[in-house]
Amino acid sequence: MTLNAGSSSLKAAVYDGVAAALVRAEVAAQGAGAIMTITADGKTQRQEIASADHAHAFAALRKALGPWLGQGGPIAVGHRIVHGGAEIDGPRVLTPSCLAKLEGLVALAPLHQPHNLALVRAASQAFPQAVQIGAFDTAFHRGHDWLHDTYALPRRYFDQGIRRYGFHGLSYAYIAGRVAVDYPALADGRLIVAHLGNGASLCAIKGGRSVASSMGFSALDGLPMGTRVGQIDPGVLLYLMGEGMDQAALTRLLYSESGLKGLSGISHDMRVLLAAKSPQADAAIAYFCAHLAQGIGGLSAVLGGVDAVIFTGGIGQNAAPIRAMALEKLAFLGLVVDEGANAAHAPRIDKGKVAILVMATDEEQMIAQAVQQALAALPDEKGPM
Repeated sequence: MTLNAGSSSLKAAVYDGVAAALVRAEVAAQGAGAIMTITADGKTQRQEIASADHAHAFAALRKALGPWLGQGGPIAVGHRIVHGGAEIDGPRVLTPSCLAKLEGLVALAPLHQPHNLALVRAASQAFPQAVQIGAFDTAFHRGHDWLHDTYALPRRYFDQGIRRYGFHGLSYAYIAGRVAVDYPALADGRLIVAHLGNGASLCAIKGGRSVASSMGFSALDGLPMGTRVGQIDPGVLLYLMGEGMDQAALTRLLYSESGLKGLSGISHDMRVLLAAKSPQADAAIAYFCAHLAQGIGGLSAVLGGVDAVIFTGGIGQNAAPIRAMALEKLAFLGLVVDEGANAAHAPRIDKGKVAILVMATDEEQMIAQAVQQALAALPDEKGPM
């Protein structure tokens, strides 16, 4: 079983090995009237859930997936863990000592890490026979050159762990793998992947490996997001502190009140903003696209050029106007959008020298692969499914 907790959602799936999931389920939002979606055998069912914080969502999903889990329950439960720190470069069995270290990283990913770890505890109680395994968003970015991981602080701070970690690694790993299968001519090329959703980031990939990421020490940096600020002059934070804003207020401002929500004063949801047709919504969209274009341009310099730009995530896959607006000033890089293909959300939407792809991501598949990898490393009595 895989569990993927977002800031306001929970996805689950059941696998027999690492083939296609037997069933997928999701509770997509918190609060009254949240909807649970279950997809199996090509059919989708929807059910309203009265209360849907992460604990209630897990209980509902566990019950709904019961027919696929069987009486014995899962052999292993794989968890998306957003932050694994500087040392974790692959899947890990979530032992008490490992969990204690991960608890120490909560402050670096406060919208996700607490939910990730709470689900490990809940799944351990629900399925005591199962091995709990972590698949880490930061792991894909380990191995960067020092200059893409460090800040211009005294070196002792880097040694203490104040460095760029990067996030959305499960999504980027999946996309890199799909490119190798679907577009083999690009597999060793210079790729810039835009994972655009409520959380948003960019990743430069070369030869299937992460070279640099727009996100840094925390999941705040880089692109503006649904409610997160993205890049900001640290002098602004010093000023706000001088005006009396404490750490809790700053955390609220930067993580929950900024981004598209703060700029528009309307919503964090790009679908709402695109439909709003208001000056405030238009300004928020323009800001988002301008910084997306800047980010793509910056990473193309890191790579020494670009062979493909790939859009994924809820916005990346479904918001054709965002793709077009972000790329309209990047024709000098060979990025030219085919308007008809873009409007139809075609898999390939370019008509210039550089490929522009639209691809679905699958973090659950990467969690399932992480489970297999970790189980294979255990003693024989707990070997692969």
